[in-house]
Amino acid sequence: VALQVLRHEEFEEGCKATCNGPYDGKWSKTMVGYGPEDNHFVVELTYNYGIGEYRLGNDFLGITLVSSQAVSNARKMGWPLKEVTSGVFETEAPGGYKFYLEDKEQLKQDPVWKVTLGVSNLQKSVSYWSGLLGMKIYEKDEEKQRALLGYADNQCKVELQAVGGAVDHGTAFGRIAFACAKEELPGIEALMKKENQKILTPLVSLDTPGKATVQVVILGDPDGHEICFVGDEAFRELSKVDPNGDKLLDDAMAADKSDKWFADHNMKKVSA
Repeated sequence: VALQVLRHEEFEEGCKATCNGPYDGKWSKTMVGYGPEDNHFVVELTYNYGIGEYRLGNDFLGITLVSSQAVSNARKMGWPLKEVTSGVFETEAPGGYKFYLEDKEQLKQDPVWKVTLGVSNLQKSVSYWSGLLGMKIYEKDEEKQRALLGYADNQCKVELQAVGGAVDHGTAFGRIAFACAKEELPGIEALMKKENQKILTPLVSLDTPGKATVQVVILGDPDGHEICFVGDEAFRELSKVDPNGDKLLDDAMAADKSDKWFADHNMKKVSA
């Protein structure tokens, strides 16, 4: 099983919940995963047509996949791999994001094993993600200053890793999202207000052209990591796998003449 394009959507202006970062121009998003969004962890790739590069921080430390197939694919393609611990290889996507590939038989339910976020104070972050957001603590290692949390045994986990200082979010502005029953959203918002925690986007409806409208609440954890809770009922409708996803992405890439436009006008795309 390989990662596949699940859906692709184009937008003419910035998102009112800053899904594409704090940019207000034309953008697109492509959902990529090992299977449907309903029961797999998926990556949302956002592309801002006018932005040439982003400065990465130490907030997003990588995604770990359990897949010997991914390791052999990387070797076949001559993609650089660095063994960081026995049977675990680090590699880097073109934008600089890190992936860790475990050389083991691919997990049946979802090869995406964990997403690692940098934190400045492990105890404070565990209290937030577990105490307030209700995640179960699967592992905690004080010596290595890391903790593994999740909502269910068969789902992708969130790993919190202390970075030994402040968390720098750079200019790429990612977030992590969870689906929950729509009726839970006002309660999540109310709890965060009561606990004086950051609410980055109060309960709002987001439109996708020609598709379902979803409700979201977006929170900020103690280090400013963005956490989006989305109403599951409408999201299931929005997130159905689009059999034309690959073609829509190919067409959008073929039609994207932004590099040529900037070159013709003797201009460079903005570095965010």
